[in-house]
Amino acid sequence: MATNDDVLRQRLATQRLTSSPPGGSAVDVVRLLTCVQAQDAPLARWSLGLRTRGGDEPMRAALDSGAIVRTHILRPTWHLVAGEDLRWILALTSAKVESSMAARHRQLELDTVTMDRTLSALGELLAGRNHLTRKQIGPLLAEGGLPGPGERVGHALLLAELRGLICSGPLRGNEHTYALVDERLPGTPSRDRDDAVRMLVRRFYAGHGPASVPDLTRWTSLTSKEISQALGELGDVLDSVTVDGTRLWFDPGLDTRDDGAPRAFLLPTFDEAFLSYPRLNFPRGEGHPRGDQPHSFAEAGGGLVVCDRLDAGWWKRTVGRSHVEVRLALATGLSADQREQVERAAEVLAAYVGRPLRLHRVAASS
Repeated sequence: MATNDDVLRQRLATQRLTSSPPGGSAVDVVRLLTCVQAQDAPLARWSLGLRTRGGDEPMRAALDSGAIVRTHILRPTWHLVAGEDLRWILALTSAKVESSMAARHRQLELDTVTMDRTLSALGELLAGRNHLTRKQIGPLLAEGGLPGPGERVGHALLLAELRGLICSGPLRGNEHTYALVDERLPGTPSRDRDDAVRMLVRRFYAGHGPASVPDLTRWTSLTSKEISQALGELGDVLDSVTVDGTRLWFDPGLDTRDDGAPRAFLLPTFDEAFLSYPRLNFPRGEGHPRGDQPHSFAEAGGGLVVCDRLDAGWWKRTVGRSHVEVRLALATGLSADQREQVERAAEVLAAYVGRPLRLHRVAASS
């Protein structure tokens, strides 16, 4: 009979955090996970770095080329998605995502006429691969009496992404630019809706399993009925296990061996290995510095420490010109060996950033 720890071990391997050998390129990992939540863009790239054991440059190159795009998809938040997957996932999920925000857009006076004019203006502003940042777009729209700098333009850009007009362009330093989808990405064949549902369900469990149906309904806009029908049709592809009365689905064909894998990770708060599973997640280590308080999703630049499949504390990083400082607050119940494993994880982060590590240990009560 499977245990919670068995499930956690398999998830870490499924997501290529512990599988041997590690996942391939950043594009390969994004394809596996299908959509990678990415509000904090640098830490979203770090999430991929954990799974590829590579530095930041390959991630930036994939974003610059359009092999990976950062856009609003799947839910009303930022995600990384492979360029080839953008159109069919938008077609499957965006209408429901947009309808869920209707009241907010009425408050912001983003009515049909305003959005039609804004979409037309964006098409003209970005045409000819004229990639612009939000800071540049806002004033240009305002000149035409359209949503200018502030929350209105942010939501207008979000709607333009959900409707498949725009997505991320090449990075400009650390700035996110926008590009027209039709100029950025080659056309891809459309999918029948039932086929697209099956594909998204299969891809979620292949990249996130073992996971439950509620895990998938949180992750996407699909209904439980759609998911259950797809699971019935995928019976020869997916398998399941029941833990504490909850049925969890996974792809049995994936190689999830974790021999010689890392034991500790500095996971961003929005990492798919943590965020995707509200119910069955990493148990708290004894003497955790947050006590019984949850990790805050409002914090930027850090996340949770995981060691031996325990939530072992929190971390935060600050990148300077000459070094990267990593602050660690760890559960008091960790052994000396586990603390050493966590410090090795901090060294991996410093190597990814390409700066010498300056480690600062925070008292558990801080």
